[in-house]
Amino acid sequence: MAVELKVPTVGESISEVQIGQWFKGEGQTVTKDENVVEIETDKATVEIVAPESGTISRVLKRTGDVALVGEVIGYLEPGAGAAATAAAPTEKDQPAAKAQPQPAATAPQAADTATVAALQAQTAGAIGTSGKVKPAAGGRTIEAPSTATVEAADEQALVISPEIPRAIPRAREIPKTKTHLPAASSGAASRGGRQEEIVPMSPIRRRIAERLVEAQHTAALLTTYNEIDMSAVIALRNEHKQLFQDKYGIKLGFMSFFVKATIDALKLVPAINAEIRGRDIVYHNYFDIGIAVGGGKGLVVPVLRDADRLSFAEIELTIADLAHRARDNSLQLEELQGGTFTISNGGVYGSMLSTPIVNPPQSGILGLHAIMDRPVARAGQVVIRPMMYVALTYDHRIVDGQGAVTFLKRIKEVMEEPMRMLVEI
Repeated sequence: MAVELKVPTVGESISEVQIGQWFKGEGQTVTKDENVVEIETDKATVEIVAPESGTISRVLKRTGDVALVGEVIGYLEPGAGAAATAAAPTEKDQPAAKAQPQPAATAPQAADTATVAALQAQTAGAIGTSGKVKPAAGGRTIEAPSTATVEAADEQALVISPEIPRAIPRAREIPKTKTHLPAASSGAASRGGRQEEIVPMSPIRRRIAERLVEAQHTAALLTTYNEIDMSAVIALRNEHKQLFQDKYGIKLGFMSFFVKATIDALKLVPAINAEIRGRDIVYHNYFDIGIAVGGGKGLVVPVLRDADRLSFAEIELTIADLAHRARDNSLQLEELQGGTFTISNGGVYGSMLSTPIVNPPQSGILGLHAIMDRPVARAGQVVIRPMMYVALTYDHRIVDGQGAVTFLKRIKEVMEEPMRMLVEI
């Protein structure tokens, strides 16, 4: 008896999914717990495994189709013997397969060279200076293609219209494509092929769009900026990066410093770590920091739970693991939910300055940017320092301008003097 492949429950708020890639098609065998198909939700990609060994007997939902939670999307015929039966064609099917015609493209290709040569011989003396083909007895005068038209057809790899004889001044085949030579003007041909590709928007991309539009429509967003001299952090990192990597097996990056500095600033301005819930303000006494990373299907924000309790090494290891699994679309739903504040590092892509958008219902997001050597004034002198612009977008309904400026100023202070984080001053 066939086993139903159903869409599993993937979250309390998720009622439908989009079918992704089928790893196994109809007639192919699978083993127990082998990945059969992936389904995409608005938060993550989930893979459905085979409940037992057998053969995929029927696929009901194709890639790109939408299915409800609990809906049957395919059938699995259990047993190893079902695979051979499904894969081997029956004797009844074999004659039909032999009777199938060969692709039509090969025959014309073989005949076209001879046709062109024959037409060339027939029209060699028949085309006068007027560019018209002299008619045979009872025939009609046919306009011959001009040299420019033929050259354009050759360059654009076009198929000449049946009304135009293939009197071509060179004995070689013009490749065929789906585009045909315009009858009236060669202007369209000179523009080349302009094509469009329509691809359904993935659930996670739709969700990203909905959340960003929701944030702009429901929150009073405002952005404030500051700049940080990264000299002290770079020096500290260079001094200890080899020992750090030898001990923990991972490089000491800048993100762990910013996570620590952010938590320090959130403690100073707790409103940025809060959210509006109805007519109430909910202040979080914990720090779940979301780290925006580019995943295989789009931007995702996995969360560092209780980030204030993590060491520098734990932060770096966790971020590296989350980023790797985000690219492989293997994050779990619970790793993407929640979060009280978000950090987005556009600097890894070379961004110099940007305005991030908050991730509702959060009240703030910190945008990091590229480190660039710039001239700055220090002790009355102009010196070159590695500088970074930082941006804080916040919900002005709950966070005042003073609090936002104080938050960024605190991050600047502790990043320019990292020892302040250790002694908490």
